[in-house]
Amino acid sequence: MPATTYPDTVFALAENRHGYFTAAEARAAGIPAVELVKMASRGVLERISWGVYRLTRFPLSPRAQYVEAVLWPQRGGAGVLSHESALALHELSDVSPSKVHITVPPKHRVRRAIPRYLVVHHGLLDAQDVETVDTIPVTTPARTIRDCYAANLGLAVVRQAIADGRATGRLTRAEADTLEQELLGVTGSPPAIGPGRTGARSG
Repeated sequence: MPATTYPDTVFALAENRHGYFTAAEARAAGIPAVELVKMASRGVLERISWGVYRLTRFPLSPRAQYVEAVLWPQRGGAGVLSHESALALHELSDVSPSKVHITVPPKHRVRRAIPRYLVVHHGLLDAQDVETVDTIPVTTPARTIRDCYAANLGLAVVRQAIADGRATGRLTRAEADTLEQELLGVTGSPPAIGPGRTGARSG
C-alpha cells in the first residue's frame, strides 16, 4: 500500500466512530505500526490509550470516552457499553456514573492495567442484547435494566429506569410490564373499584 494512501485508510476506519480507531484495525487494513507513529509525530492523530488512536481533525465528541471505552479491550473481544453508562446513554433514570462501564465476553482476560475511568464487567451478550446508538455498541434498554438490577444498583433506579423507558418508548409496553413483574414484583394495575364498592373489608 503506497504511503500516500495511509491517511485515507485511517480516515475510512475512523470516520463513523467519532474519529477513533485501533492499532489492530489499522494493521488489518495494511498500515504498518511505524506509519501510525509517523502520523502521530506530525499531529495527524493522537494516541489515546494502549492501541487506541484518534484523528485530530475530528472535533472531540461529548461521547468520546464511551467510544474509547468500547475500543479499549481489543484482543479477545470488543467492549459493549453497559450498566450505569448504558442507562445514561439511553437516558433512563437520573444516574450520572463517575466511571464508564463496559461488558466483555466471559473468557476475555485483561492483561494490562485498566484505566481508572473504566469498569470492566464480564458477561455473555446475545445479539438481541446489543444495539448501536450514535455508532456506540450498547446493551439494549431491557438488558441494561436487568444488568443494573443484578449489580444491586438499587430498586429506586431500576423503577425509574423502567418508568422512563415506558414513557419515552425506549421500552415496549410488554418489555416494561415484564421488567416490572420480574424485578419489582409488580403484577399489574389493581382492579378498579366499581359503583357501590369502597374497597373496605366487610365483616
